[in-house]
Formats: sequence, C-alpha cells, structure tokens
Amino acid sequence: MEGSIINSWGIDPGYIILGMVIIILILFITVIVSLIKMSQLYRRYDIFMRGKDAETLEDLLINQIEDINLLKIEDKTNKENIRSINRNLRASFQKLGLVRYNAFNGMGGNLSFVIALLDYTNSGFILNSVHSREGCYMYLKRVDMGQTEILLGSEEREALEQALGYVEYSGPDQ
Repeated sequence: MEGSIINSWGIDPGYIILGMVIIILILFITVIVSLIKMSQLYRRYDIFMRGKDAETLEDLLINQIEDINLLKIEDKTNKENIRSINRNLRASFQKLGLVRYNAFNGMGGNLSFVIALLDYTNSGFILNSVHSREGCYMYLKRVDMGQTEILLGSEEREALEQALGYVEYSGPDQ
C-alpha cells in the first residue's frame, strides 16, 4: 500500500477513519433528533385531524367563508341604517328650553310656561302658554337658525337661550 493515494497525502489513515466515524455519529444524532421532531409533529397533526377527514375540513372552511360573507352583508346594512338614523336625528327636535313663570302677579303659582324646541340647525319653534283666570292662551313663534322674526318676551328669550345652550336650565321651580 505504499503507492496508495492516502499515503501520498501524508496523513495517517487512522485519523481519516476516526474523522469519518465522528461525522457518521453526528449525522446519526441529527437523524434521531429529526425523527423525534417529526414524530411530535405527526402526533400534533393526528390530534388535529382526529375524527375529521378532508371533506369535513372543506365543509368547515366553506361554512366559515359563507358566515364571513353574511357578516359583510349585515355590516353594510347596519352602516346604511346608521346613516339613515343620523339623517333622521338631524331633522328631529333635540334641543329644549323650558321656562315657567307667573304671567299675572295675582294668579298665584307659575302656571304659565315657555318651551323652545330646536333641531340640529337651531330651527324649530317657541310655544308660549299664558295662563290667566279667563283661560289659557298659547302662542307659537317660528325659529329659523336661532333667530325669530317676531320680537320675543324675556321668558321666551330665556327659553330660546336655554335651547341654544347659552344659559343652563335651572329646573321646574324657577
């Protein structure tokens, strides 16, 4: 074996064999670790798939997609309903001013009152109810963007200012 290639390298063949054994051991350990990890993965997959087949999973996915589509339709409907409610809310009366007062000093009690009802644009009306011994008289004055064409009395002005938020409501017994 004097003319062999290994001898021409100048390395003892025992070292080469020892190096190959170490590489084989490392590869063997790597294969064992890979098999263990694959076994764990297979167990997890088996638990996931237990009692289910591919058709069942496909049905489950199809049902989920149908549910998502239904939710999208409901979401669109809800958004349209919210827009409609917001439009209606702007047109409804949402600001209130109330003033109770004694129209005639000899009557006793604050039986007369003024109510101002306004919408989002500060338009609406002022209702003045004057109570006297002869009866009850009601007057209605139109409000457009917080202004009236008719001169307001002090109680009517106070009710309008309450509705506009300039003055706070002080309760029923003023």
